[in-house]
Amino acid sequence: MTHQHDHGGAPEARPFLKTPAGWVLCGFLAIGAFYLLAEHTAHLFGVLPWLFLLACPFLHLFMHGGHGGHGSHGGDGARQGRDQGADLGGVASDPSKESRP
Repeated sequence: MTHQHDHGGAPEARPFLKTPAGWVLCGFLAIGAFYLLAEHTAHLFGVLPWLFLLACPFLHLFMHGGHGGHGSHGGDGARQGRDQGADLGGVASDPSKESRP
């Protein structure tokens, strides 16, 4: 059973960006961003090489998360890669099918 309350007819609150004032704010921000980019493009292109250099340490930190960091470059990590078919032959080695002398 559902029970609904009437709270005195108060209208539901709309998100700010869906109000007329929100639309006006978005328009002013868009105009301001256009003029900021148009007037300061030379400054942005001058900083671009430094942004690439700044991105390198962050990419190094976040991209190494996929394979366990620097500790798994040898040892067990290499053995697991061979067991999963990552060797040059591309065929996974199955210990049950290996011939034993």
